[in-house]
Amino acid sequence: MKEIRYLDNVTTLDLNREQCIGCSLCTEVCPHNVFVLKEGKARIIDRDACMECGACVNNCPSEAISVNPGVG
Repeated sequence: MKEIRYLDNVTTLDLNREQCIGCSLCTEVCPHNVFVLKEGKARIIDRDACMECGACVNNCPSEAISVNPGVG
């Protein structure tokens, strides 16, 4: 089955790695596996897979993730 994707290069997803505390909640709640935990911090591995649902933002205790749903 072909991977479901949105539009390339339009997502507003942003991650501040310096602010990230490495809790890994974003990796657990993201329905499209946009994040991985690497070297104790989150990393975006597939920005274009983001559908701007906001699950990562709503669960990030350090407010290291931002997204502006509906813009991208």
